[in-house]
Amino acid sequence: MPKTTRQNFTKQLVETARPQNKPYRLWDSKVPGLALRVLTSGKGTYELHWKRGKSTAIGPRGAMTLEGARLKAIKLLGEVQESGSIKPSTSPKIQTWGQFVEQKYGPYIREAHKAGGATLAALKLQFSFLNSKNLADIDKNVLSGFAASRLKQGRASSTVNRDMDRIRAALGQAVHWGLIDSNPLARLKKLKQSSDNHIRYLTHDEESRLRKALSDREMAAKEAIKSSNKRRNTTGQPKLAEITGFSDHLMPMVLVALNTGLRRGELTTLEWSAIDLTAQRLTVHAGYAKSATTRHVQLNSEAVSILVKHRASSNGQRPFPVVDPKRAWKTVLKAAKIEKFRFHDLRHTFASNLVMSGVDLNTVRDLMGHGSISMTLHYAHLAPEYRMKAVESLVKKKAVAKT
Repeated sequence: MPKTTRQNFTKQLVETARPQNKPYRLWDSKVPGLALRVLTSGKGTYELHWKRGKSTAIGPRGAMTLEGARLKAIKLLGEVQESGSIKPSTSPKIQTWGQFVEQKYGPYIREAHKAGGATLAALKLQFSFLNSKNLADIDKNVLSGFAASRLKQGRASSTVNRDMDRIRAALGQAVHWGLIDSNPLARLKKLKQSSDNHIRYLTHDEESRLRKALSDREMAAKEAIKSSNKRRNTTGQPKLAEITGFSDHLMPMVLVALNTGLRRGELTTLEWSAIDLTAQRLTVHAGYAKSATTRHVQLNSEAVSILVKHRASSNGQRPFPVVDPKRAWKTVLKAAKIEKFRFHDLRHTFASNLVMSGVDLNTVRDLMGHGSISMTLHYAHLAPEYRMKAVESLVKKKAVAKT
């Protein structure tokens, strides 16, 4: 059995504990049995191990302070000393879908998965009509009706499948916890998806308009500061600090996405410590990658210059500490007159530009962090010259044979 190493927990230690390829624990030397468990998703939970094989979760890192975790651990150890065990929680009985999501599944999914917050938000949005319904009464017919109504609204089959996957997983967890006997979606087949591999990416003209809209937005923000300072000068108010770098995170975030193909979630969880500007490389750690594997991403000259400029005026551990720049993003798209384009499509634009520049698909796969080449093949139609070269090689072969 490996030796358990204990160390004095500090605020910096618990906040900077990073995810690894496997879950792991750090042990506090100040309070016996207190541990911080870090999942591959990056989520951390304080635990108290009060007896061999006996432990209880105290609370999530971030929502609970280190001091709060220690105080609760000490209180629980007092219970163990008095009664020999920890009293079970007296939380209210869960009967409805709404209670299940709020009291049980919500805290669990936030803690256990790197995209738990987004999953929870989607469940609350799409399945709020189930809030007052008993978990045991949610059946296949109810959910099939939901899927049919979503299709009728014009939603794509892939979108409806994702909705159903979320609630299928939630109900599966309810079975695991003994709240219901069986999962009504366990054998429900997914909707057939269109074989149309159309990918939305920016044309050269659209990309130029997007860049101009971003630049205009930056200029407007700087002019607004200057105008405000002129007014403040006449009223004797202290001046606002002038913008030396970027006005906010949007422009650098978009340009880095265009030059690296990083997913939005990979950008918003990226830390400065994972960026090596000298080596022109950044690291996406396993806990924040969709493939759950660490990968290294090369930075071209534009990405480096953008990050250098952004670093000069950025505070904190992360260059892009935002969850979703939805409002600002929509405003910029409207200014650039670009329609039906998601932030994720910047990733498609990155891959499409590589393929159309003649980069081979296997290299594109590596740069995109795809788990298999089949995912990268969605971009193959953008490189018809490869197919032409393949069939033309037969002509050259015959010519050589004749000579």
